Amino acid sequence: MTGGKGFARLIAVVAALAAFYVFIYLPVAVLVLFSFHAGTVPVPPFEGPTLEWYAEVLGNGRVTDGIFNSILVGALSSLLAAGLGFLAAYGMARHSPPGSTVIQAAIMMPLTMSYLVIGLGLLILFSSLGFGKSLWLVGIGHVVINLPLCFAIIVSQLGGHQAALERAARDLGASEFQVIARVTVPLIWPALFAAFCLAFTFSWDEFVIAFLLTSFDVTLPVVIWSMLRTGLNPETNAAGTLVFLVSLAVAVAFELAISRRKGTSP
Repeated sequence: MTGGKGFARLIAVVAALAAFYVFIYLPVAVLVLFSFHAGTVPVPPFEGPTLEWYAEVLGNGRVTDGIFNSILVGALSSLLAAGLGFLAAYGMARHSPPGSTVIQAAIMMPLTMSYLVIGLGLLILFSSLGFGKSLWLVGIGHVVINLPLCFAIIVSQLGGHQAALERAARDLGASEFQVIARVTVPLIWPALFAAFCLAFTFSWDEFVIAFLLTSFDVTLPVVIWSMLRTGLNPETNAAGTLVFLVSLAVAVAFELAISRRKGTSP
């Protein structure tokens, strides 16, 4: 009797998990499938497979410019967010400045704010300063939203083991810069890389801030939005699949970095 109840409970758990994953991933699977659809309208029955729409997308200058702009903004803003996040995390973890609780709350505050509010605030601020819309402003916006994430990842990895090694390095005559460059950073590089990957993922497919702060030079999500204004078609599915594949690749790199960090933890 007990075994029967346990089996029924297992079936219920498996069914719930299956329903959860179908709910999450079925739309993505349909998007990817119909990016290979040979017809001009992405509706059943499926006709194909074909790579025609990927050729169309990669031959579209506006799309390729959007890909380049997204990579540029994502890479630079993620590097800056990870760097600033490391400096903030190191200062909080090693020096505990007065009012550290308030400082940490201020750093994490963008997580509680809407991207629309952040984008509008940046637009109003830089317009009042005489700056026009540009990819540089998008990069600043992405640093704002990604800095708290990078800070949270990095500060969680600055434990007592690293602090002991840092003190030993100082006792041996290393300067503060040498301690950071030769001890701290090598020890937590998986966390730094994971922070960069997560920031890049958020920047890569972010739309609201990119839409508000650009005019002519736009990122890929804004290009896809403009394509969708004429209706859904296999070409937009192909563009969306490219966004998904890049996000997936970066997410895998993030998970590998986290796994490596756990494997090397003392």
